[in-house]
Amino acid sequence: MITSAQVARRMEGDRLPLLTLEEFFDGNEAEDSLAPNQWGYGRPPLTEILRRLREAEQATDVAWVRVGLHWDTETDEENGDVCAESILIATTAPAVDLEARLDTESLQSDGIIESDEQSLEDYCSIPAISGHERIVFLVWD
Repeated sequence: MITSAQVARRMEGDRLPLLTLEEFFDGNEAEDSLAPNQWGYGRPPLTEILRRLREAEQATDVAWVRVGLHWDTETDEENGDVCAESILIATTAPAVDLEARLDTESLQSDGIIESDEQSLEDYCSIPAISGHERIVFLVWD
């Protein structure tokens, strides 16, 4: 898992970098680093969320999947908490299809929402898209 110090080095001004699934999930045992309000109340463990996201990432209608960080990420501390806000997906798939594939209900997610220019302005390191895909967010309240 990426450290908060590594996140801080990759920031562009106050914009947080998008992380690959490996950077956020591999070795991450902090269950409350993603959807903390749902952990312990039925949200599956991070390992199951990662499994579903990796499966989605392999689909032909998905260009990439990234983790969007939360502002609670402690970038001013060497080994601070790294917290996720949402999952960003570049795709041509309809939102309803992605919700079904990921089973957002069992993830206790609020579902897939479409991005707009403002929803991306807090992030850097956004991979390119071909022009056919759009970026959607898998979100939790």
